[in-house]
Amino acid sequence: METFRLETDERLTTVDITDEVRSAVPADASGVATVFVGHTTAGVCLQEDEHRLRRDIVDFLGDVVADEGWTHDRLDGNADSHLRATLLGASETIPVVDGELETGTWQSVLFVECDGPRKREFRVQFVGE
Repeated sequence: METFRLETDERLTTVDITDEVRSAVPADASGVATVFVGHTTAGVCLQEDEHRLRRDIVDFLGDVVADEGWTHDRLDGNADSHLRATLLGASETIPVVDGELETGTWQSVLFVECDGPRKREFRVQFVGE
């Protein structure tokens, strides 16, 4: 398993982590790679890495989950971040064939920050056949 670190600079943003995930896969190996985000206020998704769509993802999450008015906000003011991360999920599993991620034509692995700016980490575990 490999651990990667990144730093986000906005409260709600996306970061393309495809290259990091790819680097954790052994050359010529086949199996699956799982990307796991060990944070309750961040998620990961497979989606197109296109700047307008990435902005739309941020806007969509902001529209679907209100910024305030949640019970958890009485504790630390970030219930919206937890709820957005719940929609995304904490992991993605990607098939690997001959050392290559078998993503769809336009799929990239996106880390989605919901409570930034923060220093974050994610893990990639490869399991071979």
